[in-house]
Amino acid sequence: MDAARAGLTATGESCVAYSEFVRICCEASGGERGVEVARSLDELGAVIVWGDVVFLRPEEVAKAVETAMIPSVEEAERGEELRRMEETKAEIDRSATALVRRELWCGLGLMAAQTAAFMRLTFWELSWDVMEPICFCVTSIYFMAGYAFFLATSREPSFEGFFESRFAARQKRLMRAREFNVERFNELLGACRRRHPSFARVS
Repeated sequence: MDAARAGLTATGESCVAYSEFVRICCEASGGERGVEVARSLDELGAVIVWGDVVFLRPEEVAKAVETAMIPSVEEAERGEELRRMEETKAEIDRSATALVRRELWCGLGLMAAQTAAFMRLTFWELSWDVMEPICFCVTSIYFMAGYAFFLATSREPSFEGFFESRFAARQKRLMRAREFNVERFNELLGACRRRHPSFARVS
């Protein structure tokens, strides 16, 4: 067997065809025990037989496999971290949406109460001559509030714009409360986007 090992080393190759491997073993063992020696070398781990190819330096193969596995392990860890952060962000988004919808329902209730109060003042308590300038002033206040909203947020003063603005504010507040690292989340998304371009970025 030592002669077979010496013959394989003398080739200077890192891998040979299986037929060549058997031939070298046969020459080293006198031709009768060549196949048995070849099998023994494989079982002892002196070589690695992979189909029709025989690797003569198992330590190099092991090192190459280990080197290839390390990035895979790191990638799996990043994927698991991203999955956990996505679950946390989904919970934050659901909570933020619920809070903003609650604000919108409260706003609807206030507008309904105001409308009912103006109707009572107009048709029962006072008159249109009195309520007309009041309604004009209230309408002007609403217009100025919408204009101020646009200046502050650069969003269209609409229900959708108000929802998006309040959602962003609630989302940031919840992220701070839960110590959600947006920078780390975007970093993980960037790594995934290099492999899957459909991933989106969070601001």
